[in-house]
Amino acid sequence: MHTSSHIRPFVFDSIFAIPEADPSKVSTHDLQLEIAALQADLALAQQQQEMLLASVRAEAFEAGLAQARDERENAMLAAVDALQASLEHLDSRMEDIAAEVARDGAEVSLAAAELLAGRAIAMDPGLAIDDAIGRVLKQVARGQELLVRVAPSLAADVERMIEARQAQDRRRLNLQVVSDPSLAPGDAFIEWDQGALALDAEARREAIRAELEALLPTA
Repeated sequence: MHTSSHIRPFVFDSIFAIPEADPSKVSTHDLQLEIAALQADLALAQQQQEMLLASVRAEAFEAGLAQARDERENAMLAAVDALQASLEHLDSRMEDIAAEVARDGAEVSLAAAELLAGRAIAMDPGLAIDDAIGRVLKQVARGQELLVRVAPSLAADVERMIEARQAQDRRRLNLQVVSDPSLAPGDAFIEWDQGALALDAEARREAIRAELEALLPTA
């Protein structure tokens, strides 16, 4: 009990200093391990960064490639549509040109036929009459009397043609030429007991016109 007078109170706010490690006493092996760990972490981070960049580049490339493919397809479709429209327009123009050429050709042919027919009648109006007489003679019996009515201006010419025909035919031709003032030059009316044949120059021209007009394309 007497020892209690020698006890001193504990000072609670006393500061205890922690001794610092001496860098000179740190193990070289530990430092190498820490450096190796840091280098490994850095290499891993770099690898992950490169992988991320590669992935981003690949995705960007695929996106760009897809966009380029879409743009190319759209451009090709637009070009095909434009080409199709051009071909349709060209087909339409070709049809119009062909129709116009056919129409012009038929009109030229019609004009040429009318010119030739008119010139033939003007140059030798009796020729068509002589041809008609020849056709009738092939149809009627031998010796059948034919009455040939022509314009007065052609009576003499038709008679000479009949004489020339008789000279080349061994059978006797019974043909009589009659002047008919009502007939125009180039027209004729051939009659016999069982029939008749009318020859009309204007009707021949109209027949030619009708045949050629049938070739004209409709507007």
